[in-house]
Amino acid sequence: MDTVRYYDIRHVRGSATHVDIDNGVVESAGTSFYDHAVVRVLGPKGWGILTMENLDPAALPEPLVREALSLALITDDPVDLADAPRGILPLPGVGEDPLDVSLEEKTALLAGIEEAAHLPEIVNTRARYAESIEEVRFCDSSGIEYTYAIPRCGFSVLAVAARNGEMQMGRESHYTIRGLNLRHRQDLGERAAQTAIALLDARAAKGGRMRAVLDPELAGVFAHEAVGHASEGDLIREGNSVLAGRTGEAIGSQVLTIVDDPSLPEFGFEPVDAEGVAVSRTELIRAGRVNAFMHTRQTLAAVGNGAAGHARASAGDQPLVRMSNTYIEEGDSSYDEILAECRSGILLKGSRGGQVDPGRGVFQFNAEYGYIIEDGEIGQMVRDVSLSGDILSTLHAITLVGDDRRMHEGYCGKGGQSVPVSDGSPHIFLEDAMVGGNGSD
Repeated sequence: MDTVRYYDIRHVRGSATHVDIDNGVVESAGTSFYDHAVVRVLGPKGWGILTMENLDPAALPEPLVREALSLALITDDPVDLADAPRGILPLPGVGEDPLDVSLEEKTALLAGIEEAAHLPEIVNTRARYAESIEEVRFCDSSGIEYTYAIPRCGFSVLAVAARNGEMQMGRESHYTIRGLNLRHRQDLGERAAQTAIALLDARAAKGGRMRAVLDPELAGVFAHEAVGHASEGDLIREGNSVLAGRTGEAIGSQVLTIVDDPSLPEFGFEPVDAEGVAVSRTELIRAGRVNAFMHTRQTLAAVGNGAAGHARASAGDQPLVRMSNTYIEEGDSSYDEILAECRSGILLKGSRGGQVDPGRGVFQFNAEYGYIIEDGEIGQMVRDVSLSGDILSTLHAITLVGDDRRMHEGYCGKGGQSVPVSDGSPHIFLEDAMVGGNGSD
């Protein structure tokens, strides 16, 4: 096996538990188990990749490496790996271990949250609990070996309100790496219902160019979708990012710094990346300038400018460049100062998803709802509102950054894989924003 330049084995064993309650009825609940391993061998040119189930942890690596090498020998795409620091972080503390609570009790606790959403005018509710407990074992040809186990769990609750043929929706969720989070959370069920009911009285927003304030959730989605994806090393290498070739260039306000940090103990936390590389904070945008990109060892060797430690992989899949905890760093403006600076405009709150094209540099995100801002004060609630535009113009339009950052959790899909992430921001002020809406004065 003289032609093996490098190999690694990533073995993940785990369980996935779910509960789904629809309008008071438990539609499904259960636990499944999985055991996946991926062997990567770097031959004379490129990768040979072997995937398998139920790998014996005591099995010697040589036969697996030999088999993966036979696959590598037929590849013609040349691959090089950059050197990167190794190391693993201690795991954050866990409160109540989800494994100590029965599925019956978890179902009852989720039912209590769903029941709290049954307010007058609510016609449908849905609550879901998701839990994964994974044990990860990693070793490579340099002698590095890591083992760790991490729980991730959380829930979402949705409420639909109806009146005179009009229907509106409210949604809340919370996911964590800190242990079971289902106890005493009825407030989120009630809040989802209150949002849906309040939206029945909201008018449709009027679209156009205007001053806008984004709340931490929507601004965090903007940081993740519009800037984070455009800073991934594989997209940079493919020329599919509006940020490619702009290192050092001022693309936004000096008050703006955007970070991805897998070491932050939020939902996207990783103690070590999927290539055994030590994780650390990477400033993607520093003081308005393109600073660094996120990389695997392969994309760092191919592209440069940035840091490895951003390889992530679902169980049984090969590593990709992925975000973890992505956020806009705090500024020095208070929420009241931001509203006062806005004077007349709109406050956009929450996120209902959207689309981004990092290659063309354009995006469109739907807010959950908003409020008209008049004379620096919060006014009438509005619905059916969105934010769109091109990434670079929007970054330049951010002129104030608040001091009240909050993080939100979710999952990010890429290349057929889904990984846990969090994103966040303080309130931010955009001097000029393209707001979507079909309402009228």
